[in-house]
Amino acid sequence: MRFLKQIIVAVFLFALSLTPLHSQQSQTTAVTIKVIDASGAPVPNAKIRLYPAPAHPPAKMETDESGVLTLPLKSGAYDLTVLQTGFKALHTALDIQDTVPSQTFPIVLEVGAYSGPAITADAPAATTDPPASAKPLLLLSSAQKKLQLTSAELAALPHITVTVKNAHNDAQETHSGVRLSDLLLKIGAPLGKDFHGKSMLAYIKASGSDGYAVVISLAELDPDFHSGEIIVADQMNGQPLDAKSGPFKLVASGDKRPARWVRNLVSLELKSAD
Repeated sequence: MRFLKQIIVAVFLFALSLTPLHSQQSQTTAVTIKVIDASGAPVPNAKIRLYPAPAHPPAKMETDESGVLTLPLKSGAYDLTVLQTGFKALHTALDIQDTVPSQTFPIVLEVGAYSGPAITADAPAATTDPPASAKPLLLLSSAQKKLQLTSAELAALPHITVTVKNAHNDAQETHSGVRLSDLLLKIGAPLGKDFHGKSMLAYIKASGSDGYAVVISLAELDPDFHSGEIIVADQMNGQPLDAKSGPFKLVASGDKRPARWVRNLVSLELKSAD
């Protein structure tokens, strides 16, 4: 009987010793996404998209009547998309810290026409955009010039290859595409010897088909100012981009986080902060 008790105690202590390891391996943070409008009123039933996707998402990735959705997320960087009819699509980055037991992210939606894919309860519906082979890449200047390129036209231009580390999946990726600076020269961007004075205020707004947009200063595209490569990619790891990322994708090799890597790129606008 005494020997049996010793075995039970030993098993209990062994199980107890494994608990911290298991907790550490499966540790998540309670992340609350609170969606409101400009007046501070909650936005219910807003559709939430996260990349990478949560390991155990709820049946409906949308806010409740209080405009709130709470998820258990592992630490790391996430791309967040919030969609709701009557509001502009919002895209931002979340940085989840494992040292904080719970985190709340207030999201303010701007009233406006939604121009992305159709909104459904579970996922954006299939888009009615043209086929990937014919979908244009729009390059717009703030002045007079406008250029449209199809996938075939972009593929015919000189390409370079960059190898980058994707912080989302901790994997090395090789992208092939056209330098963004080469494309912008076709619409009169003041690069090279023309890049001076008020040109320093110029920037590019790059937008995806779902409304996600980022800004890149023109200085980041000029080799005299910046050593990294920023390309419009149409291939990854030797294969054409899939429907989730392509047909065009903006990739910035100098960025440590891929928040400015715009998937499903549809427009590039040359603007000025002046």
